[in-house]
Amino acid sequence: MSPKKKRARKKPASNELALEVREIDSFREDLKRQVARETPRWNADPEDVQRSVAKLVLTLVELLRQLLERQAIRRMEAKTLTTEETERVGLALMRLEETVREIGARFGLSPDELNLELGPLGKLM
Repeated sequence: MSPKKKRARKKPASNELALEVREIDSFREDLKRQVARETPRWNADPEDVQRSVAKLVLTLVELLRQLLERQAIRRMEAKTLTTEETERVGLALMRLEETVREIGARFGLSPDELNLELGPLGKLM
């Protein structure tokens, strides 16, 4: 058997290497700017604190309302709720949704805004 010949790697010239490093650094900075631009941050503006807190609270209430609604549907389908219970739960969930919308409107929040960005996981709802 003949011994395998090692391929000689051509070493990049120092100016080529410096150019690659600058390109990587530039790419890293572009990526940081992109992430900073797209990642929503909490608005700590004193004039907007109430709206930010209302948005967070209403988002959590809306998440709970949706979970309760799904649970009620499962119980209805499993026939573990009486007709009266189904009526009461349905009415309560409708009123809760109406209340969330009314409070949101007071703070200038549309139902579409009631969501949280969870970074790589995406949107909460």
